[in-house]
Amino acid sequence: MSEEKLRVWWIPQVPMTGFHVHVESVEDAMLILKVLADYDLFLLKHRLRRNFSNGGGLEVFDTKDTTDSTSGSWVEWYNAAGGHIQEIMGEAT
Repeated sequence: MSEEKLRVWWIPQVPMTGFHVHVESVEDAMLILKVLADYDLFLLKHRLRRNFSNGGGLEVFDTKDTTDSTSGSWVEWYNAAGGHIQEIMGEAT
């Protein structure tokens, strides 16, 4: 379990408002992002959705970034090598 606060963000249809899912680890985030993407592709394949533009990623709560509030801000997550979750997922597939 990660000591960091992590959450997945997902926008099912850009530019609509997205939603967040809190996760315990980067591995959990990758699983949730894959499931959400697979579900959107399923909807498209079965013509339940004519077209769409979605997006998602992983955020970490940074107590040093006070842009959103004095207690911290949710910012995009990067690994130690500077890669973001989409890059890491691409390497895992």
